[in-house]
Amino acid sequence: MTLLRLLIFCVFSIGFLYLPAVLGFAAVVAPEQSTGSILYGPDGKPIGSRLVAQKFTRDDYFHPRPSACDYDGQGAAGSNLSPTNPDLAARAAAIAASYGATPDHPIPADLVTASGSGLDPDISLAGARYQVARVARARGLEETQLKGLIHDISRPIAGLAGSPILVNVLELNLALDQLSAAR
Repeated sequence: MTLLRLLIFCVFSIGFLYLPAVLGFAAVVAPEQSTGSILYGPDGKPIGSRLVAQKFTRDDYFHPRPSACDYDGQGAAGSNLSPTNPDLAARAAAIAASYGATPDHPIPADLVTASGSGLDPDISLAGARYQVARVARARGLEETQLKGLIHDISRPIAGLAGSPILVNVLELNLALDQLSAAR
């Protein structure tokens, strides 16, 4: 009988007191993150989360970091390959070659290496700038327009004060679509 009372107490306190208290606290402290940081398209429909990378492969979009889990949130994982593993080096070399990287025009490391989760939504400022020429050519835009767009979207690490160094790829591509539609 004591175990049954304990079970009822735990279910009630955790399910009906603790959980709503934590969700309420999150809604007050971080309202956007507590609802998944969903981004909406012009039609008002959700198109993705600011917190999770999405796969962009077309030349007219900025590309995110590579993903060891093919951008599948249910299988989030790093590659588990050590930095000395030849498979990791071969994959990085193939990605660098697909971007047209050369010794005179080296590719930023974040564009050839997956994050620990495989779902990092941000690239470095250098990674975004590295892709400007390709995207400008594919969209028929001026590179200066894209550099301005990147500057507007970039932010410091964790949103703290400092120089902007991160760019959210989904936000950048949405702004890119708006810029192209306005032309």
